Amino acid sequence: MSAYPLPAPVPAGTARPSRRETLRRWFDTRQSGTPLDPSGADRIDWLRAVPFILLHLGCLGALWCGVSPTALLVAGVLYAVRMFAITGFYHRGFSHRAFRASRWVQLLFALIGAACVQRGPLWWAAHHRNHHRSADTPNDPHSPRVHGILWSHMGWFLTRRAFDTDLKRVPDLARYPELCWLDRFDIAVPVLLALALYALGAMLQRLAPQLGTDGPQLLVWGFFISTVVLFHATVTINSLGHRWGSRRFLTPDDSRNNVLLALLTFGEGWHNNHHRFPASARQGFLWWEIDLTWYGLRLLAYLGLISGLKRLPAHVLESAER
Repeated sequence: MSAYPLPAPVPAGTARPSRRETLRRWFDTRQSGTPLDPSGADRIDWLRAVPFILLHLGCLGALWCGVSPTALLVAGVLYAVRMFAITGFYHRGFSHRAFRASRWVQLLFALIGAACVQRGPLWWAAHHRNHHRSADTPNDPHSPRVHGILWSHMGWFLTRRAFDTDLKRVPDLARYPELCWLDRFDIAVPVLLALALYALGAMLQRLAPQLGTDGPQLLVWGFFISTVVLFHATVTINSLGHRWGSRRFLTPDDSRNNVLLALLTFGEGWHNNHHRFPASARQGFLWWEIDLTWYGLRLLAYLGLISGLKRLPAHVLESAER
């Protein structure tokens, strides 16, 4: 008898993606239209996970290309700019409609958000809206209470079930062809960013050799390392943000307020606040709760680039646990 169980039979009318289909979806995430075979849908699809693994392995390039102040500066700026795009637009804008933006401003920050290698704007918003509907229940794919911290941190989105975009959850975003294109070809912007960083490093090596950088170094630090740090900082809200911290509000989920996570994620760490009133563009409800994303959104509103920032109603703070 084999030491490994035989694969479960595929239910009628469903299919497991072939290797060719999985490889195609590295570049084009268009759905096949065939219902997903539920057997194995919640296990990691290791072939699909190869790009994610390679992204982490790329960080090891620092052992060969070294580091320079220029590379650290580029990595830091890209972390900050992309974190704001994720927290301000992918999350508070696209997922919760906490403010209004013109189509061009929306597209600009969607492009920056796509450079984070956290999938497309529709995919991100659809999964996040589902999280709020079912937070810390068996229907929440990244609940540490149900699935454990490691799975909630970086296992759930590597499954076949989590790969598709549920367009029924984001009809407001699906009406924009440019956002749909970014969602379908979510690898395009990261590849362009990586190429641009390599070209910038090569140019600086020739024109400003005193900076001590080159193409491989800016690629490793500006793309691989900055992106991996950005990713793990972002998903701490899924994992650690539901485990460690204080609870001002008695929400039905396990969300917590954590000042360290708030600093790393530009305000997202005030997660219990957020789950109490997700529509608010501000997540640091009190003056001392540092919320860099809120400050950035206020600046954009002052410049006339966004409008209609949703504020926190007074009765919400009054409902805090005494």
